[in-house]
Amino acid sequence: MRIQVDTHTHTYASGHAYSTIIENAFAASKLGLPMFCTTDHASSMPGAPHYWFFNNQRVLPRFIHNVAIVRGCEANICNDGEIDIPLSVDPHLDWVIASFHEPVFPSKDSLVHTQALIKVICSNRVDALGHLGNPNFDFDFEAVIACAAEYNVAIELNNTSLKGETRIGSIDRCYEIAKVAKRLGAYVTTGSDAHFCEDIGKFNKVEQLINDIDFPLDKVITHTPKQFLDFLALRGRAPIEEFKKLMV
Repeated sequence: MRIQVDTHTHTYASGHAYSTIIENAFAASKLGLPMFCTTDHASSMPGAPHYWFFNNQRVLPRFIHNVAIVRGCEANICNDGEIDIPLSVDPHLDWVIASFHEPVFPSKDSLVHTQALIKVICSNRVDALGHLGNPNFDFDFEAVIACAAEYNVAIELNNTSLKGETRIGSIDRCYEIAKVAKRLGAYVTTGSDAHFCEDIGKFNKVEQLINDIDFPLDKVITHTPKQFLDFLALRGRAPIEEFKKLMV
């Protein structure tokens, strides 16, 4: 199988990434990746942009270097399960990931993390949960993934986590999370979590995981652009007129 959509990428605007969106699109084009989501960190992350950055994504072309650009954000999970983008930002985004990050949400215990994740899912403001394999944020896999399946919130399989170079200890947990998602019928998404353009669309570890556990491709929303756009429709997102030609 080949993943055709990257739903987790960063630009220089995140404060600790090193490429522009044009460089990301050019790298995706060279790779033959037809679509990616641009998901810079929301403002609670040190170095991240002000929320106006996300409000103004309407100025981004829908295609750069013939690659479809989905306007998004990686929001931080804060407090007991809120996210750090104002409600006024929501209409300007096509795609929102919610993730735990240590500088914003200090690691606590499994119960606190579980309750926060369930609250985030039930808010209906996010489309996916990011890099859940991080052992610093243990949670009840069954409860959270069952809730995600009920609310059609995707579980991210993060290629960076699976490399074993960051969020150390994530690999085995990612496999277990994916197995639970398979059993409970949850949707999964795939993110490179690229912080440099050359990593856009690189999914060797994620593709290996999907093959290893025989995850059903109809639940991998990034298998094709059409599957991804169908998932956005399932989530209640408005159709993106410029992407109609990808719905085949």
